[in-house]
Amino acid sequence: MKKLIYLICMLISLSLSNTAYSGGHKTIALIQINQQAQFFTDMNKGAQAQAKKNGHKMVIYNANNDPTAQNNAIETFIQQGVDGLIVVAIDTNGIMSAVIQAANAGIPVVAIDAILPDGPHISQVGVNNYGAGVLIANSFLDYVDSNMSGKAKIGIVGALNSTIQNVRQKGFTDTLSKNPKVEVVGIVDGRNVSEKAMSAAENLFTANPSMNAVYTTGEPALVGAIAATEAQGLEKDIKIFGWDLTSHSINGIDQGYVISVVQQSPYNMGTYAVNVLKDTFNGKSVPRVIDVPITLVTKSKIGRASCRERV
Repeated sequence: MKKLIYLICMLISLSLSNTAYSGGHKTIALIQINQQAQFFTDMNKGAQAQAKKNGHKMVIYNANNDPTAQNNAIETFIQQGVDGLIVVAIDTNGIMSAVIQAANAGIPVVAIDAILPDGPHISQVGVNNYGAGVLIANSFLDYVDSNMSGKAKIGIVGALNSTIQNVRQKGFTDTLSKNPKVEVVGIVDGRNVSEKAMSAAENLFTANPSMNAVYTTGEPALVGAIAATEAQGLEKDIKIFGWDLTSHSINGIDQGYVISVVQQSPYNMGTYAVNVLKDTFNGKSVPRVIDVPITLVTKSKIGRASCRERV
């Protein structure tokens, strides 16, 4: 009987050890937005490579664009006892309750890309999205002055479910509002999915036949707008400005209808976030903000700008 009880206890112990994360190596969970955008997959690769180099285990959760799923995942990882969390938030306000729960459980949280409100997260890794929105807006205005006789009608393909892309949109539109010769004719929601962004862009083009430019706030929006432009044969009529290089946007730059693209460093973001946790595990102090430089890519030049978020 005692032997049977011992065996049962051993089985329970083994089961629990498979559920919780334990052992000599630290386990880091990365709460990702989706696995479709190259931006996020590159970020994952950077985080995974650095975690392996640091001797840590990396677990990646794909929320598939669902903010509630992100919150639930954080709560699950807290229960499983991970050592650190990296969060790429969809809803920056809505995720804070889960971030606070993690901090209360003694789990350090690093925010990456999307900027979280003031809270217990130990560091923020990313770019100044508002500042970069201003930067590409000024690039657009320079193009308007030199190639469009100083006047333009522009539409925007955004992702209204993404806090960070709304910030990029605001930086852009705030800058344009100072120029009375540039009109924003419409804003559509691509939902951070390239197929939906394509449909939204096509509707935008159809509703505004006189528009001659479009701004996109993220990779799916840019891919969708490029696809819509090509599908409607508008390569000579629409000039595109946006975020995050892919093979689609590079092809558009080569053809001359994609004019300027903000290129981030998602691989480095993943690397930096993992190293912040490494330093935290080792008892070192870490910076509250880690500024990741951006590159403004055009056909004629590559300009580098560094913008710091205020957290």
